[in-house]
Amino acid sequence: MTERLGRMMPSLPQLGVARAIKHRLVEEVRDTFNDRARGERPVVRREDGLFGSSSVIWRVHGDVATMMIGGVAALLLQMLHPAVLAGVWDHSRFRHDMLGRLRRTARFIALTTYGGREEAEAAIAQVRAIHEHVRGTLPDGRAYAANDPRLLAWVHVTEAVSFLDGWIRYGEPAMPAADQDRYFAEIAVIAHALGADPVPRSRAEAEALMTSMRGELVSDARTQEVVQLLLGTPARKLSAEPAQRILFRAAVDLLPRWAREMHGLPDLTLGRPIVRSAASGLARTLRWAFS
Repeated sequence: MTERLGRMMPSLPQLGVARAIKHRLVEEVRDTFNDRARGERPVVRREDGLFGSSSVIWRVHGDVATMMIGGVAALLLQMLHPAVLAGVWDHSRFRHDMLGRLRRTARFIALTTYGGREEAEAAIAQVRAIHEHVRGTLPDGRAYAANDPRLLAWVHVTEAVSFLDGWIRYGEPAMPAADQDRYFAEIAVIAHALGADPVPRSRAEAEALMTSMRGELVSDARTQEVVQLLLGTPARKLSAEPAQRILFRAAVDLLPRWAREMHGLPDLTLGRPIVRSAASGLARTLRWAFS
């Protein structure tokens, strides 16, 4: 019996290799989402923030792979609104620093979800201050402003739906409807603080808002340029390129069919099982690394 147990249990060298792999994966992720040159460190989870460990938002936002998938899907949806696209096009360096934009978005989400109340409120105040200066004119002559409550509502609802759907697909397929509604009610706190209006507080309200705004969406040459830049962004390291490719393809697969068609992105019907299997495996690997 003892001999059989010995064969089943990993040896000390095997445990050492596993620990080394875990450490490498964790450091790769942290380096991707934290700009070490600017002194950024991972956000420490605190109970005195906007939510707390008993919240659904902690559960949904705590998964690296599904947040990456949802985040890219959200950006693809957001860029379909011409005013949101114009704000990014006219007032950011995204064409030269796509990783930086993704990092800033991820850090804002981490601070508002897990940081202390003062950290979350400071992050929100900083974004609101930036929005005050983001305004201009669309190609058709209409004025736009980043602090427009309706534009903020579009940015918010696309993020909330994409983050949640990514989590459900690759993390918790049987997530109860009540927990999904609770997630929308919790993340609404951040949207309200940013000035968004209307702000959905349930799955039904979120889907209704997205449907009501579809008539405002456009896909033109600038949209396509941003999409190509986003999906063609090279990984920070060559070793991370295969994982990034899997996550980006899973993000495209997460989009509603109408959004994929507007972007002219390929239908993944034939390759969908492969994409979802690879993304599921990657998500499990990252959870193991952070466990």
